[in-house]
Amino acid sequence: MAYGLVYDFLMGQCIEAHNYFGAHFVENYNGENGVVFRLYAPMAEDVSVIGEWNGWDVGANKMNKIDDSGVWEVFVPNLSNYQSYKFHFKNAKGKYVDKADPFAFFSEFRPGTCSRLFDNRNFAWHDDPWMKSRSRNFDRAMSIYEMHLGSWKGQVDGRNLSYEEVADYLIPYIKDLGYTHVEIMPITQYPFDGSWGYQATGFFSVDSRYGNPFQLMSFVDRLHQAGIGVILDFAPVHFAKDKWALAEFDGTRLFEYNNKWRVSPWGSYQFDLGKDPVRSFLMSAMNYFVDYFHFDGVRVDAVSNILYYNGDKSLGENSGAVEFIKRLNAKLHIAHDTLMMIAEDSTDYSGTTRPTEYGGLGFDYKWDLGWMNDTLKYYSLDPIYKKYDHNKLTFSMAYFYSDNFMLPFSHDEVVHGKGTIINKLWGDYDNKFNLLRNLYTYQFAHPGKKLNFMGNELGSFDEWNENKSLPWVLKSFPKHDSVSRCVRDLNLIYRNEKAMYLDEHNPNAFRWLMVDNADQSVFAFQRKVGDDVLVFVFNMTPNYYEYIRIPLLEDGTYKEIFNSDKDVYGGNNQYNGLPLKAGEGSFEGLPYHFDIKLASLGACIFKKENPAPVKEVKKAKK
Repeated sequence: MAYGLVYDFLMGQCIEAHNYFGAHFVENYNGENGVVFRLYAPMAEDVSVIGEWNGWDVGANKMNKIDDSGVWEVFVPNLSNYQSYKFHFKNAKGKYVDKADPFAFFSEFRPGTCSRLFDNRNFAWHDDPWMKSRSRNFDRAMSIYEMHLGSWKGQVDGRNLSYEEVADYLIPYIKDLGYTHVEIMPITQYPFDGSWGYQATGFFSVDSRYGNPFQLMSFVDRLHQAGIGVILDFAPVHFAKDKWALAEFDGTRLFEYNNKWRVSPWGSYQFDLGKDPVRSFLMSAMNYFVDYFHFDGVRVDAVSNILYYNGDKSLGENSGAVEFIKRLNAKLHIAHDTLMMIAEDSTDYSGTTRPTEYGGLGFDYKWDLGWMNDTLKYYSLDPIYKKYDHNKLTFSMAYFYSDNFMLPFSHDEVVHGKGTIINKLWGDYDNKFNLLRNLYTYQFAHPGKKLNFMGNELGSFDEWNENKSLPWVLKSFPKHDSVSRCVRDLNLIYRNEKAMYLDEHNPNAFRWLMVDNADQSVFAFQRKVGDDVLVFVFNMTPNYYEYIRIPLLEDGTYKEIFNSDKDVYGGNNQYNGLPLKAGEGSFEGLPYHFDIKLASLGACIFKKENPAPVKEVKKAKK
């Protein structure tokens, strides 16, 4: 088995390298309990494992080369959890170096740089019902709350909350807001707080800022028991340049490129995804977190920088990296048939979410960054000029059916001087809040899965800072608390109305009702599944309409089930209280219409009322 695994590792076909390499608690052939250390370092010589137990003595635990490909091994008895260690060896340049274990399951908290032993076997899981019922959510509502663990609640008494402590606060909050999933920003070990985890040093090592592997398992387990899915954000493009980690690991560029593509646009080192051992390393890292920690999905960061060199299409496709992505998605889906693979991809690459057997990349979902950019640009415009960019709100449906899209308002949009979501919007204080509720209604109404970064629900004017807690004090202000109420109700409607999440890629399930009214900047569309019909209307200007005629496809009576201008959301209570009966004919050429009250910068959702089924009355027997 070991020979076959090493061979698959070298061929770039292995997703279980973590079960062989690294430090594993075992019982040896003599019945001794201890740890077997295995290291892949082809150009290393005179290799030792040094640690707390041997006083960092380079001669105490020499490793044996057990394979000509460069696999080193030693068994050390009587070791225990949390003991620190490194590998000491002569590299290809003839220098002795100390390196952290690339496959370590745990690591010292910065500024420490050592790996730490941890026996990650035999955690007691309690999420079997969840695991048996989970799916890739193609036919389910999926609304994701993206979060940075350290800054969600912030530090308490100068320390980070543990994974379990975060769960204590997070579970009731997420359940109340109605989100279906949580996506956590990278928690593979990283040294610099300001990288947010996207420049890691330990790709199998749980971020020690918040606890050990069992504590992360407990975090996921408890969310699953509460009916909340958990998605891991993972960055396979690049890694931190720290000399004690992966950089020039054995004196050669074992993990990174050998050429000009070595340094990424972020100043870190880029993985050479054309090297087969690197492919196995990263595929195994993602599989490790899915297998051992029960993550329901993996969001793959910076896919554009995988598809094209430095993310620049003009430089040509990176064929080796494209093959890695196809292999990753195919193998993880075979191993975990209910796992979601999600691409953060800003390109127009054809077939991102097409299955690999049909020539695609094999992702399940793709972030629609074009929709996000167009939408935020449109909502930032002065209403006077919106009619000139009318197509920014209509263009997305022209390409929506080409991929399985997710609509994100992510962390990238609320940092580095970009302003928060509410700051981006046009208008004075009140108009910004009106538009914010309109924007969130549009996001939930538009086909595609939903994602919002933590704090979006607070309507904060302060950018996210990884060193500070979210401004929870805003919940004490009605204007901000009402935004949370609005997001909660949108989530609940989204999850309960089948027309908002089923049959999304059927072109007949979505129909524009009012698409060309650029002068008034009013939009309307219908979504339909079976007998369930929803009509969505958006007013993108401050003009108020006591009555405005909206074309309809179907006759019947329509009841307003949501209005962003209700006072409970901080609005002016200009809503449609009574059911509305459709009339015949409309100026848009559709067969029916209704006349509605439409608030300034308002958004509303109407549901067609279906008559109750007539119960068959059985005749009494004589």
